[in-house]
Amino acid sequence: MSSFRTSAVRGIGVISVGTATLVALTACTSARSTTGAGGSSAKAITIGTTDQVTGLDPAGSWDAGSGTIESEVYATLLTAKNGSSDVSPDLASAVELTGPNAYTVTLKPGLKFANGHELTSSDVKFSFDRQLGIADKNGPSSLLYNLRSVDATDPAKVVFTLKSANDTLFPQILSTAAGYIVDEQVFPADKILDDAAVVSAKPWSGPYAIGTYDKNSLVSFTANAAYQGLFGAAKTKNIQLKYYTDAGNLKLDVQQGTIDAVYRTLPTTDLQDLSTKPGVVVHTGSGNGIRFIVFNLKTQPFGSATQQADPAKALAVRQAVADSVDRAQLASQVYKNTFQPLYTSVPDGITGATPALKALYGDKQGGPDKAAAAQRLSAAGVSTPVALNLQYNTDHYGSSSADEYALIKTQLEATGLFKVNLQSTAWAQYGKERVADQYPLYQLGWYADYLDADNYLASFYADNNWVNNAYDDPAVRALIKQEETETDPAKRTTLIQQAQEATAAAVPLVPLLQGSTAIVTREGIAGVPDKLTSAYQFRWAELSKK
Repeated sequence: MSSFRTSAVRGIGVISVGTATLVALTACTSARSTTGAGGSSAKAITIGTTDQVTGLDPAGSWDAGSGTIESEVYATLLTAKNGSSDVSPDLASAVELTGPNAYTVTLKPGLKFANGHELTSSDVKFSFDRQLGIADKNGPSSLLYNLRSVDATDPAKVVFTLKSANDTLFPQILSTAAGYIVDEQVFPADKILDDAAVVSAKPWSGPYAIGTYDKNSLVSFTANAAYQGLFGAAKTKNIQLKYYTDAGNLKLDVQQGTIDAVYRTLPTTDLQDLSTKPGVVVHTGSGNGIRFIVFNLKTQPFGSATQQADPAKALAVRQAVADSVDRAQLASQVYKNTFQPLYTSVPDGITGATPALKALYGDKQGGPDKAAAAQRLSAAGVSTPVALNLQYNTDHYGSSSADEYALIKTQLEATGLFKVNLQSTAWAQYGKERVADQYPLYQLGWYADYLDADNYLASFYADNNWVNNAYDDPAVRALIKQEETETDPAKRTTLIQQAQEATAAAVPLVPLLQGSTAIVTREGIAGVPDKLTSAYQFRWAELSKK
């Protein structure tokens, strides 16, 4: 089956779905869909998680906890199967590059939401217009950076007009959280819809529908018979998602067989222990997940909104922190080397990644250097110790975050240059407060929406980016815009590297570690690929239980 692969092909005119592909796709989907939900396995699967849901409205949430549910109940025009980085038609039957700035999408015939409403091009236009109109700071609208307009030219056809030509990344964007198709008869155009209203309206377009919803406690799902997308009829009709506040209880339940799978998040030591237990399988993904510290350039020491605002001193503080952290120690002591040190926002293994911070900070070989940090602060006239208010989270980024940030505090204070006030906040509050400039320094993590360096650059440093820390460099924004539409691979790699070098010098965030997510299942659970290419590609429609 043909599919899009923008990482391998970046020329104009090659991103289309040919007739042969459409015939194959339709035949495959029809063969699986004729059984409907009734053809699914009668054995229910229970998945456990310590993650938290922000909300069920795709315009207001862009986090793994919410995405775990949203990716099952909302469909996109294009999507990727488990273990693949290639995108293929989901609700679409064809996608064509019909001009330098235009993609035309044709929908499959007879699409419906679970509530019986027809799913047409009008819903598609509404979904994208709504994302851009609401532009929630915790939502994924920043992914639509190159989208100028959407036109529903007939009930089955949509034309996306882009701001810049030659954007071969756009099909990948259509497969992300920014591309979830929602029911325009249910969702308001200008505000976020609360979870209770979403659930009661049954606006599901994906493989599953929510049956019962007890937020961050227990959610039940049933296969959506109306879904006609890439995954076809779900192999398991009923899924339960059970939430845990204690990772130890989650580990015990999967070990004893009380639940069938674990998705986000168990500590490394628990994963290592479970891998030795009979009847348990630990699946690991690719190492494209990253962890980092963010500086809010308004409220950090000497930030622009503080009484002592001083750009030179603020930069010196950021650079001195970069000089002082010991990534290798974090990787070995906290994560038992299942994570690796990271010296750029683009993880190793992604085309264009370059360890830009390594030669600039610490001992210039990846290790810390107290003398270098002290010299920076002294040269800028910064009195020490510098007070740092550092926020972290455990219910979203895992219980190991407590050990990780306790060690970071120890490392920074051991220099004698910093005094760290360490605080932890629940994720539901964390997401709101960080974008309200309440955290001078704070923990974030990232898993790719699509496996391209752009997802690690634009999401952090472009206009209206998700990190939202007041960093704004016109030169960096220009480099990102150039790489997004550059069709020459060598030239694009150079632009990507230049963007990393520029942000490394300003260090608005300090990359720490890169590593993989892990999924734990009981033996007898099929449908989990050996290697997940992204944390967001644990899709349930292919799961089955013997």
